[in-house]
Amino acid sequence: MNLIKNAACLLLLASVSVSAAEDIKVRQFKHAGPFAVQKPVISDSLNVNGKAFELNNLMKTPLAFGKVLQQATTLEADTAGFVRLAYQKGINGLHVCSFYLNSDRFVKGTLEVEGTGRFEVYVDDKKVCEKSSVDSTQSKAGSASSQLTLEPRRYEVVIKYLTTDNDPAEPVLKAGFKSKGKAVVEASVNPNARYTVNNIIEGKDFSGVSLSPNGKYALVKYIERFTAGKSKQYTQLTDVATGKVLFTEDGSARDARWMPVSNKLYYTATGMKGTELIVMDPKTMEKVKLVDDLPKGSFQFTPDEKTLLFSIEEEGPKENSDLIRVLEPSDRLPGWRNRSFIHRYVLSTGLMEQLTYGHNSTYLNDVSADSRYILFSTSERVLTSLPFSRNSTYKLDLQTMAVDTLWEKAPYVSQATFSPDGKQLLVSGSGDAFDGIGLNVKEGQISNSYDGQLFVFDLATRKAKALTKEFDPSVVGGVWNIYDKQIYFMAEDKDYQRIFCCNPQTGQIKPVAVTEDVINSYSLALTAPVLMYYGQSVSNANRLYTYDLKGSKSRLVYDLSAEKLQDITFGEVHDWNFISDEGTTIQGRYYLPPNFDKTKKYPMIVYYYGGTSPTNRALEARYSMHMYAAQGYVVYTLNPSGTTGFGQEFSARHVNAWGKVTADEIIKGTETFCQEHPFVDAKKIGCIGASYGGFMTQYLQTRTDLFAAAISHAGISALSSYWGEGYWGYGYCAVANAGSYPWNNAELFTKQSPLFNADKIKTPLLLLHGNADTNVPVGESIQMFAALKLLGKTVEFIQVDGENHGIVGYSKRIGWQNSIFAWFAKYLQDDSAWWDTLYPERTL
Repeated sequence: MNLIKNAACLLLLASVSVSAAEDIKVRQFKHAGPFAVQKPVISDSLNVNGKAFELNNLMKTPLAFGKVLQQATTLEADTAGFVRLAYQKGINGLHVCSFYLNSDRFVKGTLEVEGTGRFEVYVDDKKVCEKSSVDSTQSKAGSASSQLTLEPRRYEVVIKYLTTDNDPAEPVLKAGFKSKGKAVVEASVNPNARYTVNNIIEGKDFSGVSLSPNGKYALVKYIERFTAGKSKQYTQLTDVATGKVLFTEDGSARDARWMPVSNKLYYTATGMKGTELIVMDPKTMEKVKLVDDLPKGSFQFTPDEKTLLFSIEEEGPKENSDLIRVLEPSDRLPGWRNRSFIHRYVLSTGLMEQLTYGHNSTYLNDVSADSRYILFSTSERVLTSLPFSRNSTYKLDLQTMAVDTLWEKAPYVSQATFSPDGKQLLVSGSGDAFDGIGLNVKEGQISNSYDGQLFVFDLATRKAKALTKEFDPSVVGGVWNIYDKQIYFMAEDKDYQRIFCCNPQTGQIKPVAVTEDVINSYSLALTAPVLMYYGQSVSNANRLYTYDLKGSKSRLVYDLSAEKLQDITFGEVHDWNFISDEGTTIQGRYYLPPNFDKTKKYPMIVYYYGGTSPTNRALEARYSMHMYAAQGYVVYTLNPSGTTGFGQEFSARHVNAWGKVTADEIIKGTETFCQEHPFVDAKKIGCIGASYGGFMTQYLQTRTDLFAAAISHAGISALSSYWGEGYWGYGYCAVANAGSYPWNNAELFTKQSPLFNADKIKTPLLLLHGNADTNVPVGESIQMFAALKLLGKTVEFIQVDGENHGIVGYSKRIGWQNSIFAWFAKYLQDDSAWWDTLYPERTL
């Protein structure tokens, strides 16, 4: 839970002049200066362009606003709104004055600055207007103005003011903002800001962490994203005990990895003869070139560090015609015909030999600790029965090339790794794997195979044992730790994502006592009791920790969140659950706006995914709930039936349902929430979801008139078209529709499809879709748009050009997000200004 800082709020209110549709007078300015500026030595009366030097030229002297404002003091305006700037006769000086403009919604207005002297005005570092004349008295002070369009976020206004030795009047300054409409605009020196999409798509973040085998060093990878979509990536080598950064690398060594046992780093670089393999000792920083002409392809070391195992892709056959024969549904995927095989490269001789060969790709799963054996697998398509693929796994003796078949054409198995002693395997899959020994569902239920499970497979007996059958969280990968022989894994635990430890002998599972709600990445040392992880929580960004496996304690290494969220004010977050009509507890939470007033009525937005991962507690999500709350909405999110992380029986409710239970739970949850929370305006509720959640948005509107506005991003409108058209449609439907097809369950494909019930929709619906979407083809929105237009319903359709299932382009991401904000503002805040500006009415 994140509580508003009362002191900060009082300061904000004390320094703000607030009004709706009135003039905003700036009552306080931050001020730094004057900073003396000298006239240049004038050697000629005119410059190369034939112009004489003017005092106005001094205004162009560069000044680092952010740096000088760190030493600023606060100036109070007099009753007329002016502040007086200290100056010295005979000295030319530059002053920097600043304040913030904050609007609670989209608004257009005029920024006006008055002063007796010369000045330039900047908004978020962009110059918007200037005044180059000097006035004789305060009563004759001139002004400069700029038309501004404010979105609901913080803007910094900086005024660069020049005082000279011959100014006739005392330097004074005044500023104000004029607007019309419903917006509440604040002018303040307080830096408190709303959480916006820019906080998510800009700034620094972790992109990976990896511990050395002995746990003494860590490679921490970063990405920094800048305005306009530019970014850079780099890696830092850190001393784990002290947190000291030993070096930063943004070149070839940026992609360095640890050698298996020697605690040295390796990476590749381009050399005179080709690709070089470089090894570096973090103790001495000494670099040694092992190979100067390394073969192309991805590779890893064997534990004895004598051999490299490559995965090399071979290009498959191409159609030599404008007529392209598609061999099977997946043949539409780019590169599907290519195959990957395992090769061995001996470092001492440079011998490169192919270890696997065939029609299907072979995948390296693991290497035994003694470097003698590898586990590899193949996957075979079987389109006539579920699941549509089968896994075969083999143990290969690298000395004799003898192959031991562990299992062939096994359904619902993903991959396997060796136990530390090489006698067992840790296998990931779904509960249906190994003849269903991991299933924990009711009789008659079909399991949700996205619900991850772990198994131990004994190589001597060829028998598997289910580790997580009675464990409700859904497993996301696992590691059998060499140091303490325990199994560590990450799992979706309701709306948390945590790290767990399993004793393979007893089957006992316990959580690792991490300090964040959602763990994004972790790394284990091979020979020391050290774990490193980073994660975030409901109201903070990522933070990096080390964890002592013996002492069971976390130690903060780098609080990245403190930097990213320095001036951000969040509202409170509360858990809130309800009981469904079937008697199930449906878990959820709600977010309140900053400066929440329980005596007021607020519009509300309901967010859900439901297909089938939980809506977790991470702050920096694409649909960050705090981002919507910052604009004055209560935001309610829930994890309805079918979601993984709540047990296999709960997640199995997703199969062959397509909204049957989920919609009822979302409707009841929303209605019950409104009944229990009188601060919600029950007539101003919006809903939004993407992908399966976009389907849910459309389907909900065929079932209820509860919502005043609805948004579907990349939503599925017709199961009959989606299951076969998208790259992943029929694969996803192998889980969500298990065993159901248009020819054997027409009722499911029609009654549960929003398109077949479009005439029931009354809610204003916004359809958003990338027109290059290969997952849910844009046709899903096209056909719903056409249907609602023919029915005379209120609908808008925005295609995001060139974007796939997720919107990633910088300017497109902001435009897409603003379209969402504007739609909700129009229908939930009765303010169409933003939408009308983005999409003015057209007559065709």
